[in-house]
Amino acid sequence: MSERSERIDEHSASGPSSDEGGLPSRQPYPSARREDLVEEIHGHRVPDPYRWLEDPHGEETKTWLTEQDELFHREVDALPGRDRLRARIRELLGAGTVSTPIWRGERQFFMRRTAEQEHAVLYTVDPPAHEGEEGTERALIDPMALDPTHTTTLDHWQPDKEGRLLAYQLSHGGDEESKLYIMDIAIGERVEGPIDRCRYTPVAWLPGGEAFYYVRRLPTDQVPAGEDQYHRRVYLHRIGTDPETDDVMIFGAGLEKTNYYGVSVSRDGNWLTLSASQGTAPRNDLWIADLRTSPLEAPELTAVQEGVDAETGLYVGRDGRAYIFTDRDAPRSRLCVTDPASPSHETWRDLIPEDPEAVLSDFAILDDLDRPVLLAGWTRHALSEITIHDLETGTRIGEVPVPGLGTLGGISERPEGGHEAWFVYTDNTTPVSVHRFDARTGELSLWASAPGAVEVPDDVETRQVTYTSYDGTEVRMLVVARSGGEGPRPTILYGYGGFNIPLTPAYSATTLAWVEAGGVYAVANLRGGSEEGEEWHRAGMLDKKQNVFDDFHSAAEKLIADGWTTPDRLAVSGGSNGGLLVGAAITQRPDLYAAAVCSAPLLDMVRYEKFGLGQTWNVEYGSADDPEQFEWLYAYSPYHRVREGVAYPATLFTVFESDTRVDPLHARKMCAALQHATSDAARPILLRNEADVGHGSRAISRSVDLSVDTLSFTAAHTGLVIGSAP
Repeated sequence: MSERSERIDEHSASGPSSDEGGLPSRQPYPSARREDLVEEIHGHRVPDPYRWLEDPHGEETKTWLTEQDELFHREVDALPGRDRLRARIRELLGAGTVSTPIWRGERQFFMRRTAEQEHAVLYTVDPPAHEGEEGTERALIDPMALDPTHTTTLDHWQPDKEGRLLAYQLSHGGDEESKLYIMDIAIGERVEGPIDRCRYTPVAWLPGGEAFYYVRRLPTDQVPAGEDQYHRRVYLHRIGTDPETDDVMIFGAGLEKTNYYGVSVSRDGNWLTLSASQGTAPRNDLWIADLRTSPLEAPELTAVQEGVDAETGLYVGRDGRAYIFTDRDAPRSRLCVTDPASPSHETWRDLIPEDPEAVLSDFAILDDLDRPVLLAGWTRHALSEITIHDLETGTRIGEVPVPGLGTLGGISERPEGGHEAWFVYTDNTTPVSVHRFDARTGELSLWASAPGAVEVPDDVETRQVTYTSYDGTEVRMLVVARSGGEGPRPTILYGYGGFNIPLTPAYSATTLAWVEAGGVYAVANLRGGSEEGEEWHRAGMLDKKQNVFDDFHSAAEKLIADGWTTPDRLAVSGGSNGGLLVGAAITQRPDLYAAAVCSAPLLDMVRYEKFGLGQTWNVEYGSADDPEQFEWLYAYSPYHRVREGVAYPATLFTVFESDTRVDPLHARKMCAALQHATSDAARPILLRNEADVGHGSRAISRSVDLSVDTLSFTAAHTGLVIGSAP
């Protein structure tokens, strides 16, 4: 990128005295200096008047943030219906959560959060002392006991193959900078750790629990300045040794700095599988090593896939076959089998071929049967199903009677084999529950319900709507509303549209609280997600990103055309990549929306790679260093599309100071730009800045506060009256 910077600082405020198209005097915004900073990038003069807001430690930024916080509370704290919303959201979140069981012999592990708990707790059920008895349940990791401020989160955990040791990762204050610890499960005490620089690392235990492979970043002093979030490596760690001096680096040296690595070891310990993907690219390289003939410290890797534009995973089953889960030559994915000793592509044999409509999402093997079977999980137009297949031939022989039209996830089996499988189920009105399938009888039973009881009105309905985007592509949308309502209603349109992530039905206290109050909540399955497979994803990335925004605008127009809502009653909402979506929506079609909630967003697409984990996303968005890709990014970059004198929707930016994925600077700069530019004083532009939380997990009370603020703001600017009863 060639740049020529021109910096002439001007102290022109976008407040009451502004005469450059700023706001009328009755809507005083905090003073925000506009710099005449222009960079010449690939032949374009690119303004960046609020670059000084990139520095969170600058005194001017701190003052601006303090004044924004005061403005936010003046505008939002007194909005009507907040007490009712808070009580109802808390009631709905009281359903709690529960996860599928993970088995190690007769010991099981699972997560559960009850109504009164701020975080989910990791439990184990000890094997019963005598046959016919039930095991004893006890908590292993309780984040609330570890930290009374409730800012510590359990990011990941993995028991060893025998269920004697537990690897687990904790982070604090929302920074997601996980530290790895080892616990002796029998006594519930920590025996190793912390090992730092282990952000969301996979842990692949070797049999016996004496060692594991894992992924760790290089120390800061070994990488170039500003690159401490990158440069991962795969290591072998032996229990009882010093990770700083004794761990052996086995993979990653000399490869791309933004690579993510996956690592797993087969249950029998014979096979090591390694994968590498550049950032979030929808493709990976894959290798396998036979640990029976290869040293643990220097495994001899055989390529399964290298330099191929496809995403592929490999799992060696109890039967010795390698199961290949791939979208290679199958955008909706397929399952193949081969010999792990000779796993090249030419040897793959289809076991579950690609379906023309449904996306293969999961599988499990049940083999304690006269004839073993395979369960295949599918997503068909955002709705889940499970089919049953003969394990040897892949022939479909039945289906699992799932609870409803919703989302199934996390199909688990016993590692040593068995005839049972477990999975979670949820939909828009049903809290998460765990179900058990018995392949011997074909019966499905409830294994664990949500720990708390909630009442949801019977008249809340979900329907799937199909609409046409601007280029003629058919897109689907889920619309949640109370039946029997007449006329246009205040509506929230939610979307994401990126990184191959699907939006499927799920229980949401925020959604239900809005719908119970008389609103409509719509979720659009935009291109960029995985609802229709990898082709659907790629139709919304890189140079095709505008398709995502067009799909979103078309969803809004469909809601209006069908009488659900009107532009003055329609709000948009999204976070992270979905925050980029919201930013594009309000700058491309400000006439279409009355309000917006833009959470942890990417908004300056010219400079996004310079902050947070931005460089890992250029495989999804493109890089501004490349002239052609810069053109894509600059064409839609929301921060650069703000125009003075436009009546922008009422907009609430929500950001989190400890966010290490998406830097809050995006929202700060965009907020200042919109406050300066908007011509509609009745529709405020606000910033909600929250400390000690990050991009991911948070305490339930923090979630309640965020939902109350966003829903009350949205209600006030779409005309929804929050009543006294559901």
